[in-house]
Amino acid sequence: MSTDHKDKKDIDGVINVYKEKGYTSHDVVAKLRGILKIKKIGHTGTLDPDAEGVLPVCIGNATKLCDFIMEKNKEYIAELILGKKTDTQDVSGKILNESDNYICLSEKEMKDCILGFIGEYDQIPPMYSAIKVNGKKLYELARQGIEIERKARKVNIYSIEILSFNLPVVKIKVKCSRGTYIRTLCNDIGDKLSTYGCMGELVRTKSGKFAIEESVKIQEIENYMENHTLQKILIPTDEILEEFESLVVDEKFTKLLMNGNPLEKRMFRCCDMVEIKDGKMFKIYDANNHFKAVYRFMKKDNLFKTEKMF
Repeated sequence: MSTDHKDKKDIDGVINVYKEKGYTSHDVVAKLRGILKIKKIGHTGTLDPDAEGVLPVCIGNATKLCDFIMEKNKEYIAELILGKKTDTQDVSGKILNESDNYICLSEKEMKDCILGFIGEYDQIPPMYSAIKVNGKKLYELARQGIEIERKARKVNIYSIEILSFNLPVVKIKVKCSRGTYIRTLCNDIGDKLSTYGCMGELVRTKSGKFAIEESVKIQEIENYMENHTLQKILIPTDEILEEFESLVVDEKFTKLLMNGNPLEKRMFRCCDMVEIKDGKMFKIYDANNHFKAVYRFMKKDNLFKTEKMF
């Protein structure tokens, strides 16, 4: 009898899930809990039910990396629909205003305006969002017809590529910082063009190192699990931290590592082979090369101190 994943605690890592339309991010996590028979699962950034694309899901000890992955930059392909303003800032919402002013604009005027959003700008989060105010999610208040003032947040639009003009639809590819609402970007572009704008289809094509080309659908994950081949799509926890260098603890100091104690340079093998500077973080392995922790070097104490234990 195969012992593959018999002990579900052995499932540690990240799966690059392709979230399909109709599912909430919470639905994806719930389905994976059922498929993998493990409770410790978390997603790395909400995608609207109508949106699709990359949703990295952390499993087992990798759930400690959810915040780390969420901080990474994102890439989307979206439809900007000119001439419509909705209460949700996308086509699923109630139409508040309509205008055909955009037909008076040249393609160059529209392009210049859209590309003018590249860089840092103050974006007011939409009411239909999962941001919490006084313990209540904004979308819960919005459904009750309550609108509250929201503070603008700085977001960064690294690039916008215009893929096609097929008015009233303009297809755009956007690379942006965490926390950017593409719905709101479409709304703001419409306002800047002195017409209206909302978002049509949305596909997240990248989240940090995770790309849509390598993403897998729920049904595929179920097939991998049934065939005992989940390792083919499960990215080990330490591989996610690819920008951190590795250090291996000498065997006689394993207990200190396992207890999360501060460690000295002398306690590592070949420590002089890597550059060590104040604030630098490292992946820490035991003497048998098992990934155990992330430590940060603190120059003032001349010690490596725990950031996260795995």
